Amino acid sequence: MKKQILSFLFLSLFITSSYAQLRQNFYKNTCPNVESIVKSAVTKKFQQTFVTAPATLRLFFHDCFVRGCDASVLLANANAEKDHPDDLSLAGDGFDTVIKAKAALDNIPNCRNKVSCADILALATRDVIALAGGPSYSVELGRRDGRISTKRSVQHSLPHPDFKLDQLNSMFSKHGLSQTDMIALSGAHTLGFSHCSKFKSRIYSKKGIDRTLNRQYALQLRQMCPLKVNPTIAINMDPTTPRTFDNAYYRNLQQGKGLFTSDQVLFTDTRSRPTVNQFASSNNAFNQAFVTAITKLGRVGVLTGNKGEIRRDCTRAN
Repeated sequence: MKKQILSFLFLSLFITSSYAQLRQNFYKNTCPNVESIVKSAVTKKFQQTFVTAPATLRLFFHDCFVRGCDASVLLANANAEKDHPDDLSLAGDGFDTVIKAKAALDNIPNCRNKVSCADILALATRDVIALAGGPSYSVELGRRDGRISTKRSVQHSLPHPDFKLDQLNSMFSKHGLSQTDMIALSGAHTLGFSHCSKFKSRIYSKKGIDRTLNRQYALQLRQMCPLKVNPTIAINMDPTTPRTFDNAYYRNLQQGKGLFTSDQVLFTDTRSRPTVNQFASSNNAFNQAFVTAITKLGRVGVLTGNKGEIRRDCTRAN
């Protein structure tokens, strides 16, 4: 028991010392205009396609939950994270957003190869959230890029659509995220879409429609997702305001309109329901909790100092 406590304390100190090196003005002397350059590139991409917003946000989450926020999800190799089944649905527009922002920085001589791909992804995530109507917030910077990306590291690292509350809490707590943080980050499902296969069991099963699912909504989903649906068809995660980052996601849960089991369980489980109700009644409360949660997410497993690198190409280790 004593060994376990010491191990936990050591891990806590290690994690704290890593993210303690992050700071908002990290590039003050090397690339002082980093935020405006990235924002300009991200805005241009967003104006080309709205998918930029959910794609970039989801890319950040998947990156941080696997090996930490080190941009390893961007690496391309014969055994890369992005080729794991859980990552195959990551939209290409998220990757393209980071690549375009990196190119914009590299066009500025004093910024060339000075800003990590991990920091570019963190900044781009903040920017797409704001562009979609969500809160803007200060981003801690100073992450280094990881050199390793493997399919194996993704296994059992990401939440699945059929997760229940205990499974969600267990996975998020491993990264220092509380139940409130988890519920707030789940609100990112106010944007984006899902393929029918991810929730098919809720609308087609031997027992019929999932009882926790609003029946009228379920019948609408059946129309959009017939049994032999084209696998490329995608359904909005938020049926009410799919292009706005807001608290409608939580009001949808109150009405039984959570697309995934892992969404709806946040309301059906009485342990998490009060937080859902709070966020549903106050967009401001949701925004504040989301900013706190995504800031904590951005500290997960970060590499700082000489523990990583700054990639010249975001898709390749130096």
